[in-house]
Amino acid sequence: MRSFIRGVDAVNHRIGRIAMYGIFVLMGILLWSSISKTFFLPSLWTLEMAQFVMVGYYILGGPYSIQMGSNVRMDLLYGDWSIQRKAWFDLLTVCFLIFYLCVLLYGAVSSTAYGLGYWKTEPFSYLLGVITGSEEIGRLERSSSAWRPYMWPIKVVMIVGFFLMLLQCLSEFCKDVLRLKGEEI
Repeated sequence: MRSFIRGVDAVNHRIGRIAMYGIFVLMGILLWSSISKTFFLPSLWTLEMAQFVMVGYYILGGPYSIQMGSNVRMDLLYGDWSIQRKAWFDLLTVCFLIFYLCVLLYGAVSSTAYGLGYWKTEPFSYLLGVITGSEEIGRLERSSSAWRPYMWPIKVVMIVGFFLMLLQCLSEFCKDVLRLKGEEI
């Protein structure tokens, strides 16, 4: 269990540290948008690209936020509790979060499969088939904006982010179990 915690925490720490620089990419895109609207013809791609970068920043930074404990909590009662009581409460609430992330992951996989041109009912097997080469990509979904970017890249980022967030929640679950056993983490 400790090796799982160390592995997941290490991966999410590295990805989170890289993802946090996405805010500078976002600032650069928005700066270019302002400059191009003021001095040149407005760029078609800036608004949607800023949205895509923000999604990546938020979703890939989420697991790191959970790991660091910097997510928002109602600390009215929680702050005064003992470590054991916090662990019990966190163990319960992380189960709800795991369920929610499973639903989000299923939705992201379904949406990505749709974005790759799959319109049937087995998105997981389709995406596995695309990865292994046994399935073909259909008509790719594009945005309805004037820029019309393909949607599958940001949807893949969503799958990766939700999966990493799910792994981080499982790591936090394991940490709470170890805390309840009285072990140091």
